[in-house]
Amino acid sequence: MTVKVLIVEDNPVARAFLCRVVRDSFSDAIAITEAGDLESARRQIGLQAGQALVPGPDPFKLMLLDLELPDGNGLELLAQLTQYPATKVITTLYSDDEHLFPALQCGADGYLLKEDRFEVLVEELQKIVRGQPPLSPAIARRLLTHFRHGGEFGASRYGDSGFSTPEPQPAPVRQPAHPPIPMDPADKLDYERLTPRENEVLTYLSKGFTIKEIASLMGIKWFTVNDHIKSIYKKLNVSSRAEAAVLASKQGLV
Repeated sequence: MTVKVLIVEDNPVARAFLCRVVRDSFSDAIAITEAGDLESARRQIGLQAGQALVPGPDPFKLMLLDLELPDGNGLELLAQLTQYPATKVITTLYSDDEHLFPALQCGADGYLLKEDRFEVLVEELQKIVRGQPPLSPAIARRLLTHFRHGGEFGASRYGDSGFSTPEPQPAPVRQPAHPPIPMDPADKLDYERLTPRENEVLTYLSKGFTIKEIASLMGIKWFTVNDHIKSIYKKLNVSSRAEAAVLASKQGLV
């Protein structure tokens, strides 16, 4: 019998990567359906506005859900699928508590980091067959540490009115050796919205490194670098490497 899998991921490279992971994780015949946003995911599942979800005779058995999508947050979809008979696994870049615990509260059966090695992700997904929750090693350690210290699922920034997307908290970027060039206050306001990891990507980008070179220097996947660049362009309201480099120059990063 063919196992139906739904992968909800807006980055086509990451989506292709996850398809490979799924195919290598199970010996059963796999039928993968891909969705790049919440609307198409809901359409594939059969979710209609204002109507109760009634799974069809051949529902999806496994769902991989990204948290950040062009038309909303993956947790919105997860919250609608509490009665859906599938194993629902979050696949994301975020390993912080403010993403992890709301996902588990919304019904996630697993939580995987897309930055993990291919072999690690395959191994974690295979745990589903053995009845174990698929958790990236870093996430499993975080959960153990949390509950060993008496932690509970506390209030989060998602609140009662809906879901928001908090910023990740990566390692701080190295400070430039020379003082920054004065910049326009409006530019500075936009620039300060970047996370430290995005600042680091922007630094390398402005120095002419390719996406694959940046990925190697930072020790992350190249499609992750691509996601950071997309976020940088959006936050700085630019559409090219050259425009981003101008702002980086004003801040003294290059």
